[in-house]
Amino acid sequence: MNHAWVPCSDGARARQDSLVATGSHGDRWFLVENQAGWGRHALLDPPFDPALGRALVHRIEGAGIRPLAIRRPGRRVTQTGTRWALVDSRPGQESVRWGQVADVRDLLDVPLDGPAGTPSDRPVLAVCAHGRHDRCCAVRGRVVAARLAAAYPEETWECSHLGGDRFAGTMVLLPHGLYYGWADDADAAAIVDAYLAGRVDPRFLRGRSAYSHPVQAAQHFARAERGDDTLDAYAPLHEERTGDGWSVQLSTPDGPITVRLVETQSEPLLSTCAATRPLPVRRWILDAIEPRPTARGPGVGADGLA
Repeated sequence: MNHAWVPCSDGARARQDSLVATGSHGDRWFLVENQAGWGRHALLDPPFDPALGRALVHRIEGAGIRPLAIRRPGRRVTQTGTRWALVDSRPGQESVRWGQVADVRDLLDVPLDGPAGTPSDRPVLAVCAHGRHDRCCAVRGRVVAARLAAAYPEETWECSHLGGDRFAGTMVLLPHGLYYGWADDADAAAIVDAYLAGRVDPRFLRGRSAYSHPVQAAQHFARAERGDDTLDAYAPLHEERTGDGWSVQLSTPDGPITVRLVETQSEPLLSTCAATRPLPVRRWILDAIEPRPTARGPGVGADGLA
């Protein structure tokens, strides 16, 4: 029996796929403006020729940096020069530096390991709208980008493939590298408001790009149990493989806690709109958090005072 095709993001919502620990890695990012329509590989399209694009991507990735194309939401505009941004998402080193070149070939000369560009204290709000990579990113992502641009016009960009297509609309908030999914089901501007206030929204958070998947999962379960939604809560201290799972030690004001995780596999599923063969994906189950929070007596507040 033939089944009707279902967009991957619709399928993920119907299955109630977990967002937990699905953010891909990215310690540092190199953002390149390309206001043109994007093919499957956004940095191989005009104003880039394929040879230049491949050389640029090879250079960026060779430095351990993640390349990302960006453009303004809405109607395509004529591009004058090419803006770029070098973003550091490593905890304690978060920064954004902007620059511009008149000729795209000059991007090959931008220093990737020094103080090039002009520092900025404003975030970069990058919403995946890479429709040629996955149609859900276009259908859902462009809606999120338009809404977000209404509240944050200078900070909002559409971006190329972020990963996690089935969680469209997806976005990453830089420089801290906070991945969010199903942002069109949320109030994206409220998520950014919280970010600027130093908080996360655990309901839609996929993870933080500088952290491993076990750490992302451990932080999720720690927040769910203990309720601390501050951005830098539960910094990782140690992680190790333990048979079929992981043990992750996190920092808290009351001392370290250990989150024990079981790593499992889902039933086979189609994780992108272009996928033709169902495959399992990784899932995380909480085994234990130790030590457990200390129960407070009746009439005792969060600060320990009656």
